[in-house]
Amino acid sequence: MRILLVEDEKKVASFIQRGLEAEHYAVDVVHDGETGLARASDGDYDLLILDVMLPKRDGLSVLREVRQRKLTVPVLLLTARDTVADKVTGLDCGADDYLTKPFAFEELLARVRALLRRGAPTAAPVLTLADLHMDLVTHQVIRADKRIDLTAKEFALLEFFLRHPRRVLSRSLIAQHVWGVDFDTFTNVIDVYVNYLRKKIDADFEPKLLHTVRGAGYVLKVPES
Repeated sequence: MRILLVEDEKKVASFIQRGLEAEHYAVDVVHDGETGLARASDGDYDLLILDVMLPKRDGLSVLREVRQRKLTVPVLLLTARDTVADKVTGLDCGADDYLTKPFAFEELLARVRALLRRGAPTAAPVLTLADLHMDLVTHQVIRADKRIDLTAKEFALLEFFLRHPRRVLSRSLIAQHVWGVDFDTFTNVIDVYVNYLRKKIDADFEPKLLHTVRGAGYVLKVPES
């Protein structure tokens, strides 16, 4: 499951991101409303966690625009404002849930699970390519009836590939969506993790699914016979 977190307090954002990634969610993080709106509009997200007080464009404005663009992604608002009127305003703007700061991470996680279950009928619980299967609910990965154990980051990387099969994914795009960073100097880490993943899902199986496209990136696909 892919989550977009829009939060300008970097310590709070890092805390939430680490906690969600430990639960095997893929989390993209941005720190202002304008960037958040652009990512929400362009990305394929299962959940948007949106702070209300943001630079460049406030969270309620972002939320209104998201709904005006007919985006149906569930939205969880985060805010220090705790009056009934504030909550009503947020819900009337199109939020699906509302969480007041400060909060316990366990409560945030429970609300995330509830919102993702609510949106589950529109999302496939299992991603599949050839004999490779990823269950997004149980977090099991199986190929040719053999279970494959992945780390949280390997799982997020494979999920990104499985959500975009047969598409060449550049290193910078992978960095943005799996690691939440925007610079190419991070690509050596990506190469290392792709190699880790390849050894687990391809080394003992045929056909090979994870391919390098020289000068462009990587692609997950069944090779043409």
